[in-house]
Amino acid sequence: MKKKLLLIVLVGALVIGTLAYFTSRPPELDFPANTATAEIDFTISPGESGSDIARALAKAGIVKTWEAFFNVAVTDKRSLSLQPGTRRIHAHQVSKLALEELLDPSRLVGVVRIPEGSRISNVIKIMVDQGFDENEVLAAIKGAKTPWGSVEGGLFPATYSFPRDTSAQSAIAQMIQTTQEKFDDLKVDERSKAAGFTTLQVLTMASLIQAEADEPDFDKVSRVIYNRIADGMRLQFDSTVLYALNEQGRIRVTYKDLTVASPYNTYANGGLPPAPIGNPGVRAIEAALSPADGTWIFFITVKPGDTRFTASESEFYRWKSEYDKNYASGAFKVGA
Repeated sequence: MKKKLLLIVLVGALVIGTLAYFTSRPPELDFPANTATAEIDFTISPGESGSDIARALAKAGIVKTWEAFFNVAVTDKRSLSLQPGTRRIHAHQVSKLALEELLDPSRLVGVVRIPEGSRISNVIKIMVDQGFDENEVLAAIKGAKTPWGSVEGGLFPATYSFPRDTSAQSAIAQMIQTTQEKFDDLKVDERSKAAGFTTLQVLTMASLIQAEADEPDFDKVSRVIYNRIADGMRLQFDSTVLYALNEQGRIRVTYKDLTVASPYNTYANGGLPPAPIGNPGVRAIEAALSPADGTWIFFITVKPGDTRFTASESEFYRWKSEYDKNYASGAFKVGA
């Protein structure tokens, strides 16, 4: 009888202890693994702190509690690189996976990356690929106005993150505004005037520099432009001919190409083209304003990574022969 009574007491104590454990146990901070649901848009706004982001994630139902995500984020240095923008990520998921999706650049919505030197035609394709309506983009560009008089050259190359409902008109306006801000920082208007050029002419020079050279040679190419203009020489830049032909990616132009009837053909026309041939970055703009010192009037890229400058026509043609051999041997092929 005593043994039976003892067993009942022990079983009772076990039940009470088990109930006490489950009722006093802290709730799980994270959703269970493999329970993620549909993808939703989540936006990180400029200026939000880590705890702000964590609380917003919990409120949106992406993570179960803000504490769970915050604990994961503070132990992962990559979380410091989170930038404002809208991402498409799964709801109802483990905090660690939520952070991975936030860090995945392919999940950014409305991100438009404009590389330096892109033409308007490139910008249109990039925007359409990111979900903008092509007709709206074309209309926005057609209706855009700039203080310097050209939209080409004024769509500043950068990475933009636009909310899903951003209109093409607003996106184009932001690119132009960014160009204006860079101009203000560099004092482009004042420095252009001091150099004897208009702002549009400097922007046009910058676009040529961007198209013709790698960054280490920007200042020297700028000096070649200045020297040729001062000497009354035609620029004879292949990049302007390709722009007139609406072509990109070619290394070499033909004699037939040089006959194209266009104000952008700097083999046929003196001075600068009427407007930029692309959208230059800050370094090219700075180079257009501050060329290197030198007497060069010729330059040629003999092989990738080897661009040479000279004031001697005979030296230029010797280098051109070297270029022709390298071109024929495939030195300029992609991946060579």
